[in-house]
Amino acid sequence: MKSRRRSAELGLIVLASAITGGAYVLASLGWSASVPANIGPFLGVVIGLLLFAHLANRWLAPRADPVLLPLAALLNGLGYVMIARLAGDLGDDAADLPGLQANWVAVSIAAYVAVLLFVRRVRSLERYRYILAVIGLFLLIVPLIPGIGREINGARIWASIGPVNFQPGEFAKLALAVFFAAYLTDKRELLQQATFRIGRLRLPEPRHLGPIILAWGISVLVMISEKDLGSSLLFFAMFVVLLWVATEKVSYVLLGTALFSAGAYFAWAQFDHVRERISTWIDPWSVAKDEGFQTVEAAFALADGGLTGSGLGLGQPDRIPEVETDFIFAAIGEELGLIGSTAILIAYLLMIGSGLRIAVRASRTFDKLLAVGLTTLVGVQAFIIIGGVIRLVPLTGITLPFVSYGGSSLLANYVLLALLVRLSDEVEGGADQVALAASEKPTESVA
Repeated sequence: MKSRRRSAELGLIVLASAITGGAYVLASLGWSASVPANIGPFLGVVIGLLLFAHLANRWLAPRADPVLLPLAALLNGLGYVMIARLAGDLGDDAADLPGLQANWVAVSIAAYVAVLLFVRRVRSLERYRYILAVIGLFLLIVPLIPGIGREINGARIWASIGPVNFQPGEFAKLALAVFFAAYLTDKRELLQQATFRIGRLRLPEPRHLGPIILAWGISVLVMISEKDLGSSLLFFAMFVVLLWVATEKVSYVLLGTALFSAGAYFAWAQFDHVRERISTWIDPWSVAKDEGFQTVEAAFALADGGLTGSGLGLGQPDRIPEVETDFIFAAIGEELGLIGSTAILIAYLLMIGSGLRIAVRASRTFDKLLAVGLTTLVGVQAFIIIGGVIRLVPLTGITLPFVSYGGSSLLANYVLLALLVRLSDEVEGGADQVALAASEKPTESVA
């Protein structure tokens, strides 16, 4: 069983590498009408890094799900191809983007292997729940510290320490996911006891509702102070989903939705930047030359792409500001069309399905909740940014996991992936042991 999983993973990695290499050649032909001179070294580096990660799985997590790493490799590879292709159109200011992203890919895969090497049991993280909670909360407020925090494109979600710029929230989400999973593992029975009534709504005692109130307050604080609707929605959605899974009570989802809606309405009524973001979402055409320029250009790009796209390297996605980060999905939609965009969505759905399968097969509550939390982070983050590009939800400044340009995002998502792989290996290992014990159990003879 172990060898079959790893052999399947290796085959999928080879396929992902072939797709990435083919896309790189096509993008270069479309942009410069020539085969890239560095195609050999490029493929060598891609295959080398992926084989390094695959060997780590074979050695450190032999029973893990065989599709998680190949899916991340495919998304990461296509994202890198788009970044390299965009660098040619964006000019000198973006000339360094492919090299920087390549360095971050190498660092992220090294971090992936390091997590598998040092986190041999995910349950060991459960003991550090409160330390991780403090770390997560501290990382959330780092962008607000004078001299360290930076405001870029209207959102104060960046921090600078010397020459290094990063988004602390990308790492805060991992720490808080572990804390929420561990906390709810301890308190699930208390939270399941609905003895307090508000009209027809039955809830636990108010003292047990502290965590959801705290999560609501933190999400609103992030939204107001850092002007970051996306991250606040991401954190709150993760907590509400975990609370729902832990207690199996829909009332928490309703209460959480009501609390977040109330906080969002308050922010809309009191703060100009939130009101401006919402009005631009509703009607970007009235401000198409100002705040709505990105949204309108993204709509034109998706429309130009049609069903099959203009072809890699043949579109004009450089018309969209910040296309390599917030709007890279629009660039994919223009050059790969509806078919390519749907392929990206299917890749995310397969990754989410794999994460939820890990949660379903897990026997320990903490493992189950952590798998759900990590999967929710990937799914909701992808939904928020893709939904913002296609105007399903207000536009936010978060990145598309594994695809967008950004070192801190890529690093955090590979760490998240490593935790999912470790969980999968533990879950499948337990299932294999149960199956083996059942097969070796002697059967009673019938006289």
